[in-house]
Amino acid sequence: MSDTATLSSKFQISVPKAVRDKEDWQPGQKFAFVPGDGGYLLVPVPSAADLRGLAKGADRSVPRDRNDRV
Repeated sequence: MSDTATLSSKFQISVPKAVRDKEDWQPGQKFAFVPGDGGYLLVPVPSAADLRGLAKGADRSVPRDRNDRV
């Protein structure tokens, strides 16, 4: 991908329109910066609604510690 962005004096980066459109990113959406070899990976943080049903069919009989709960 050849789209680039510049870090502003306020340490902000504008995501190029082509990237926003392709990924369907919306204003107010949250992202995580995941460190990697020589840089960072920008990853959208899923909402609770996006995660709903993710563990469907999981064995709920397994005892869990109270600290394991989200």
